[in-house]
Amino acid sequence: MLDIALNNATDAIGVTTGTAASNNNMDHLMTMPNYSYIFKFEDEFEHTDAKIWFNRYWTGCFYYVGIYMLVIFTGQQLMANRPRYELRGPLICWNIMLATFSIIGACRTIPELVYVTRNFGLYHSICVPSYIEDDKVSGFWATMFVLSKVPELGDTMFVVLRKQPLIFLHWYHHATVLVYCWYAFKEYTAPARWFIVMNFTVHSFMYSYYALKAMNYRVPRFVSMAITVAQLSQMVGGCAVNLWAYQLKQNGEACNVSEHNIKMSLLMYFSYFVLFARFFYKAYVDRRVQRKGVDTRSSVTAIGHNGTAKKVQ
Repeated sequence: MLDIALNNATDAIGVTTGTAASNNNMDHLMTMPNYSYIFKFEDEFEHTDAKIWFNRYWTGCFYYVGIYMLVIFTGQQLMANRPRYELRGPLICWNIMLATFSIIGACRTIPELVYVTRNFGLYHSICVPSYIEDDKVSGFWATMFVLSKVPELGDTMFVVLRKQPLIFLHWYHHATVLVYCWYAFKEYTAPARWFIVMNFTVHSFMYSYYALKAMNYRVPRFVSMAITVAQLSQMVGGCAVNLWAYQLKQNGEACNVSEHNIKMSLLMYFSYFVLFARFFYKAYVDRRVQRKGVDTRSSVTAIGHNGTAKKVQ
């Protein structure tokens, strides 16, 4: 009788444990959208490995930034008395590559943001880092997004070698974004879900536009204006998400982002907004108001979100 009782108790414990495990699995699946297809490299992604790596090596971003600054300003000096390189072919390939990466990244991260916001609310989308902890697809692309900030420094080499104006916004943007992304990723900053999706989306249009311009396609002027508006909207969105997260923390809500992180991100987004607003005014407002009578076909320098100087007609 005792054996029977023990066996029954063991079976009951097994059923309870199995039910709990099943519930945990259901909770895990609930935070994932129904992807039509998951690639093998996405399914094999382990977010814990990425977190361990960034916690150990995130300060390496300062070395990258230091080398970057040394190379670009030394490069400018070396190119001062040399003819510019056209580099049209490499520039086309570069922009197509970044456009493709951004489009795929947007397509793989937008579904998670939409699903979470629709099913769990705005609080979850801002304060719970399930985009990296529970979703292998968005987690993989979030990691790729952070790592991509290193090769994106290559944008500046085209500016230097083609002897285009190396404006403050360009190198300031690249340096600060790299440092912030690596710093924020190590603590699984929850609001980054929004930052990543917004950046992927804007870059999809921006680099596609640059690729067309590099191929000498005449893109309507309103397109470049629309892209600048999208960039400004991204900065406003970044500030809004940070302010919302800060308010939630002040109200005692649990939110997976430090106040130091919020302040740093808010300062960064606000500084970008000021710089882009200044550009927008000079390129699209001041030029029309203060240069009446001047041939409107004269070119002005347009600035992409990566700060690259471009010519638009």
